Formats: sequence, C-alpha cells, structure tokens
Amino acid sequence: MEPSLSLEQIITFLLEAPLFGDLSADGLADMVKIVQIRRFTAGQTVFAEGEVGDAWYVVFLGQVGVARRGAGGQMRALVSLERRACFGEMAVLDGAPRSATVVAETDSTLLRFPRGAFQDLLVEGKLAAYRLVLGMARVLCERQRRLTADVQTLLDHAEADPVGVRRRVEDLVGRYPVSE
Repeated sequence: MEPSLSLEQIITFLLEAPLFGDLSADGLADMVKIVQIRRFTAGQTVFAEGEVGDAWYVVFLGQVGVARRGAGGQMRALVSLERRACFGEMAVLDGAPRSATVVAETDSTLLRFPRGAFQDLLVEGKLAAYRLVLGMARVLCERQRRLTADVQTLLDHAEADPVGVRRRVEDLVGRYPVSE
C-alpha cells in the first residue's frame, strides 16, 4: 500500500468515483477538507453491526466484505466491495446503529467521511454535501426498487415452491445490505 496519498491522488480518485463525479472544484475541496485516510490490514474490522454510525467510507484501494449476523448468531457474508464503492452512507442520513459488519478482506485503504464533519457541511449550506446526500438517496432508492421487485417475484412464486421460499428470502437479504 502507498505510504501516503497526495491531494492530487485523492481528488483524481474522487472525480472517478460515481458519487462524486458531479461535484465542482469547490465541492471537491469541501470534501477533501473532511476526508480521513484509514488503512486496514486483511481481517481487520472497519466497523461492527450495532456500533454507532459515525462515518461513511469509500474504498480507495483493496476490498472489504460486508456481513450480518444471522438468526443463529453466525456471521453471514453478504457482499464484497472494491475500489470506488461507498458504504456506511446510511449513517450520514439517520445516525442509526450499523446494520452490518464490514471487514477488510485484503489490505485496504479507505477514505472516511466523518458524520459530524459532513453534517457541518450541510448546516453551512455547502452544495457539495447536498449533492452527495441526493446521490446517496438515489442509490438507496435504486436498491429499494430492486428489492421490492425481487420480493414481488418471490411472492408470486411462493405458492408453487413453499419449501424454497426461505432460501430465496435469505438470498434477497444478502443482496441488499450494501449500504452498511
């Protein structure tokens, strides 16, 4: 992993990340002021299910895995996230406890955006912060629409295969907790 990231590397990266692509130079500058660089070794926990949602992240380098505790108490892997993927953004919107655990699957460099500093940008009326919230809302809406369609499909076929319903519901749950 790189020993440090330059301002140019961070700005170039953010411009290439889907959530940040529409920000102006001033907007990017606002975000760079609050970003924190965090490094994790493979196997290290970024945050755990139930913890306070105090920040959201973007994968700069590496890969993280999202998992959730199942009914039996065992962790169930849900998804792996790679470069440019955002996660933990629900914390910015509602401040609720984490809904999943995120662990570095490889040595990883993450950009961390603290909730408090991001909220301050919103209070100050910074357009970049509002654009990012709008982008987060769009991502969450897209996930909700896919989930709703998949649940409807599942319900439409439940009578024909009641035994397979539980497995399909578990598959659905595994596909949609990407936010955290």
